[in-house]
Amino acid sequence: MSQIDTILTLIAQKHLGIDTLQTRHADSLDFHDTAVWCLKDALEAAFQAGVEFAASNPKAKDAEIAKD
Repeated sequence: MSQIDTILTLIAQKHLGIDTLQTRHADSLDFHDTAVWCLKDALEAAFQAGVEFAASNPKAKDAEIAKD
C-alpha cells in the first residue's frame, strides 16, 4: 500500500468509520451513509495531509503527482 493510500485509509477510518477503501464487491460493504460534518472533517484532514506531504517533498515531480 502506498503512503498516500495509507493516509487516506487512516482518514476514512478516523472520520468516516470506514474500515477499508478496498472494493469488496458488496453494496453493504462498499456504500456508506455519512454525515456531512464527517465528510467535511475527512476532506479537511485530506487537504492538511496534502499540505504536509507537499511541504516535506518540495521537489515532487509532476509525474508523481499526476500518476493517480
